[in-house]
Amino acid sequence: MEVLAGSIMLLSGWRRALVAFLAGAFAVLALPPLGIFAAPFLSFTLLVLLLDGASGNPDAGIVRRSFPAFAVGWWFGFGYFLGGIWWLGNALLVEADEFAWALPLAVVGLPAVLAVYYGLAAAGARSIWSDGMGRIASLAVAFGIAEWLRGFLLTGFPWNAIGYAAMPMPLMMQSSGVLGLSSISLLAVFVFSAPVLIFTRKGRLPGLFLAVLLVCAHLGYGVWRLQQPAPPPADSQTVVRLVQPVIDQAAKLDDSERTGIFEEHLALTAAAPPEGGKRPDIIVWPETSVPFILTENPDALLRISDVLQDGQILIAGAVRAENAGAGLPPRYYNSIYVIDDRGQIVGASDKVHLVPFGEYLPFENLLSSFGLNAIAAAMPGGFSPAVTRSLLTLPGGPTFYPLICYEAIFPQEIGDGALATSALLNVTNDAWFGNTPGPYQHFQQAQVRAVENGIPLIRAANSGISAMVDARGAVVSGLSYNEKGFLDTILPGKEPLMVAPAQRRWIFRLLALLGLTVALTSRSGFIFRDN
Repeated sequence: MEVLAGSIMLLSGWRRALVAFLAGAFAVLALPPLGIFAAPFLSFTLLVLLLDGASGNPDAGIVRRSFPAFAVGWWFGFGYFLGGIWWLGNALLVEADEFAWALPLAVVGLPAVLAVYYGLAAAGARSIWSDGMGRIASLAVAFGIAEWLRGFLLTGFPWNAIGYAAMPMPLMMQSSGVLGLSSISLLAVFVFSAPVLIFTRKGRLPGLFLAVLLVCAHLGYGVWRLQQPAPPPADSQTVVRLVQPVIDQAAKLDDSERTGIFEEHLALTAAAPPEGGKRPDIIVWPETSVPFILTENPDALLRISDVLQDGQILIAGAVRAENAGAGLPPRYYNSIYVIDDRGQIVGASDKVHLVPFGEYLPFENLLSSFGLNAIAAAMPGGFSPAVTRSLLTLPGGPTFYPLICYEAIFPQEIGDGALATSALLNVTNDAWFGNTPGPYQHFQQAQVRAVENGIPLIRAANSGISAMVDARGAVVSGLSYNEKGFLDTILPGKEPLMVAPAQRRWIFRLLALLGLTVALTSRSGFIFRDN
């Protein structure tokens, strides 16, 4: 084994790049839909060994000296992101005649850019590298900071943060309610890298002991948390219906299909409940489920009032138009409407965090001159972002915290106001991506948001996965991907928060400081001498 480890350390050139790329791609097996928890242990062990051999010329400048480590981290990240988000290209094939040219940019270009985070993390860790436990501490801190930065720089894209590989099931999600995603990512890298200590003497026993202790604490806390009595339902008399119509994305973009799509949603809304079941009080449709501007189509509101029974409320994803003033084109918003049984719009919330190049075009004045458009925006200029997030308060009922589409992947998008609501409400349309890993990854990340906040999650997706998720991340009731239909369920209760979100930020800073201290003291030889 030591001979093999030495061979990996001594790799150079294209062989080192290839192994780094394959190691990153292999780590993707830990993500949905597979969830193979063991995969990153091999991937990060290989990454550490490759970095062991990636020392630059000590007489060179800092950039040239750091380049070998950066290259290893970049190739690892490129493999990880290429293997993890290749399915984004599927969205470009929905309107292939217009967007197929951009396929290489989405499938290869975006992973190449995201890999820079891991390249910088590897270079930063290598700058304080040591022979033993300290090197995996430095790698953990560097990756933890990289994942934190990835959450907000350039609008942020924290999709498939390393921490999710350590949370493939509700049992292993419970720690997020104490630590938060950034801290989970930091500790996960330390644990995943720990097997490399088998090949070294310095800090072997304390490093392996700490890794095992962290895994036991992670699992043990999950077992303890799930064994606690479940909170009572928010209201056992209120039934929520989630509608999953499974409308093909190409059909949603076809004007001739709009009436049929609308009627399909209405039919699922009006369907009788399962035998012995109570009629739903709240019906939830997915993102952009209404195929036209509701405020410009009173007949559509009339049809909704015809279908809804007395006291029923419809929550529907729709495009909202707003007059921008004389001589100016209207602004469009990706929105959620609350509609009562008389067909009146009694509440609305607009999406705050838009998808760049999907819902709006960055540097629009420049890029539009080259004929570029936002992929998912069906109107000129794309969508406009809301300045603030509006909570959805239902008449005589609960209050929901709205998260439209990929807003659910951002822990920081869920403000303190969510703690006073009855549930997180995530409406989405993952039909853009087909039956690929994308919808499954999206669902897992939304599950973790419920656990982090101790609040149940209501999720309605056009093609799936729609589900009612309790405050511990468990699926109370759900519809599989591409399973057309509806489900009626009771809204679960809330869980008391173990640690407030603001306190989790301090925990992350403390863990980063402790890891950095271990890395620096190990480098100096002050602790963790040879066993």
